[in-house]
Amino acid sequence: MVTTAGLLGAGMGLFVQLYSNGVRKLPLMRHPWEHVLAMGLGSAFGNAVVKWEDHLQVQLDKLIEDAKTSNNKRYLGTMRAVED
Repeated sequence: MVTTAGLLGAGMGLFVQLYSNGVRKLPLMRHPWEHVLAMGLGSAFGNAVVKWEDHLQVQLDKLIEDAKTSNNKRYLGTMRAVED
């Protein structure tokens, strides 16, 4: 997944640079190093998004587990008191 995100980000970086040059009516490959820079930044951004999604999933799983534990303690505790 990280490779896909990196390649997709690099492609988007290249597209943004080509689009920018096209809108300004400049030659599309005016400064090739700008294209390489845009591809690198796009790749880094794509990888950062994947890491961020993984981090959020871990946090969400932890919050759900804490909520389940909290709810079980709350409801099982009241049910035991009623049964006794």
